[in-house]
Amino acid sequence: MDASARTSLNAASAPVPVPEFRGNDSSLVSALKTLLFFTFLMVTLPIGLYFASKAYVFEGSMKMSSSDSYFYAAIVAVLAVHVVLALFVYVAWNEGTPRGKGKHD
Repeated sequence: MDASARTSLNAASAPVPVPEFRGNDSSLVSALKTLLFFTFLMVTLPIGLYFASKAYVFEGSMKMSSSDSYFYAAIVAVLAVHVVLALFVYVAWNEGTPRGKGKHD
């Protein structure tokens, strides 16, 4: 084996530094907390608003029939889902941006 073959062989077998993809652990925990918070909201808010608006608003205050109150309570629940999704997108979009006072050049 000549010297050039040995150097290329040694270069190929040398350990290659692996970049770390862990990032900042606090930002990962923050993202997970945000995700869990909005998951909780997505499950509880539409269901709670559905039953509350059906019982107290549409059947209680407005004296609607049961079939009409089902329909309008479902609309309230769908609107709640859209609001939670919009808030999640807004928070996720602005999560990594720095919050500085004043102008940045």
